[in-house]
Formats: sequence, structure tokens, C-alpha cells
Amino acid sequence: MRLGWALVGGIAIGAALWWWNTRDEREHARAEREHKAAAAAEAARPVLYRWHDANGVLQITEQPPKGRKYVRIDREPYDGIEVHGDRSADLPETPGK
Repeated sequence: MRLGWALVGGIAIGAALWWWNTRDEREHARAEREHKAAAAAEAARPVLYRWHDANGVLQITEQPPKGRKYVRIDREPYDGIEVHGDRSADLPETPGK
């Protein structure tokens, strides 16, 4: 009977040591998966590109310009942000006017 408990205890200690020694690898793999998923989600968001042409005119296009600096603009706002076309309807009245 003691031999049985010794085997169970040895297996439990071995499993605990294995778990303890590989926890950093599992954490690193999880963080890498999350980073890849976040990058893929960001790349899948529809974007516009804002840049200035040779005459200094602001251009907004769906394709990035070649050989020019540009800024990525999200086409859709993030969750929790509401965008309204008519801002004057939401502004409070100013006293004295």
C-alpha cells in the first residue's frame, strides 16, 4: 500500500514540477497569440489614408500613396464612440444669446 501512495505522490510531484517549469513558455505563447490576434484585427479594420499631394492639397484615399508620408484614419469609430453629422443639435443653449 505504501508503494502505491509513493507512486501517486511521485507522479503528482512530477506533474507539478513539469507545470512549474513550463509556465513561462505557456505565458509567452499566450501573449504571442494575443498579439497576433490584435494585429490581425487592426489590419482588418477599414481605413482611409490622409496625405498631401505635391501642391499641398489634402487628399484622402483608400490606398496609401507611394513615396509620401501618410496618416491612417479609421473609417469606423471605435466601440463606445458615437459620431453624429449635426453637432449643433446636441450643444446646450448659451445663456444670454
